[in-house]
Amino acid sequence: MEGLTSGELADSAGVTVETIRYYERRGLLREPERTASGYRQYKTDDVWRLAFIRRAQDHGFTLAEIGDLLEIREAAAPDGVRSRVETKIAELEANVASTRRRIEELRQLVCTCSAGHVDACLDLRVEEDA
Repeated sequence: MEGLTSGELADSAGVTVETIRYYERRGLLREPERTASGYRQYKTDDVWRLAFIRRAQDHGFTLAEIGDLLEIREAAAPDGVRSRVETKIAELEANVASTRRRIEELRQLVCTCSAGHVDACLDLRVEEDA
């Protein structure tokens, strides 16, 4: 699958050509070789990199974190990848806990509002003894 155009690469991952160019500017995709007429020519590894970027985003990694993961891959340091993934897991678990607390607070707020405590309801504060 050598010599892909920008459009073909974009189609392979379900993204736009603008997304590919953005990833190039961010350093996530390397600047490709060009034909004599100036057309970009992507390689098989670029298909893998683009698919990896998309999967990593789906797992909650930021573009900066993805850049770090790609650098670690190039350095052939699997322990570095494992460490970054473990850090992301901890971050996601903390986000889940925080989200659960906010949901519980909002449930309490619904009870406060339903009990007729309008001031507390409008302030979006949960009354301890409501």
